Amino acid sequence: MTSEVEVLRAGQTVREAARRMRDARIGFLPVCDDTGRLMGVLTARDIAVRVVAEELSGDIKVDDVMTDDVVTCARGDTLSAARRLMRASQKYRAVCIDPERYVAGVLSLTDIARYEDEQVVGEGWLPGTSGRAQPSGRLS
Repeated sequence: MTSEVEVLRAGQTVREAARRMRDARIGFLPVCDDTGRLMGVLTARDIAVRVVAEELSGDIKVDDVMTDDVVTCARGDTLSAARRLMRASQKYRAVCIDPERYVAGVLSLTDIARYEDEQVVGEGWLPGTSGRAQPSGRLS
């Protein structure tokens, strides 16, 4: 699980998001409200299909084009439970959240493949995953 998670704030532009994705070499960013709680995610595919293909401006807000049907898991969920959830929803990533919907990390199928045993998500199976994620980079 990645616990140093780049996040976007609602109201940021797709242009800003695309640059953050480019600079961080990622294609997936959680979108949080002003209090830091998860609202949705923005993917490179969202940008391609909902912005570029529709010829929308890069100044459109991320919360207007983000995916709001987010696969989430809780700290303490087993990897097998997270894998089943991701399989059922046909998603490659799940956002790990705490009870107040603050982002604790992002879990990918690659993470699961690396740690197939029945460890507990967010609790000691990777160093530094015991609390809320510390956003890396800038929050606007």
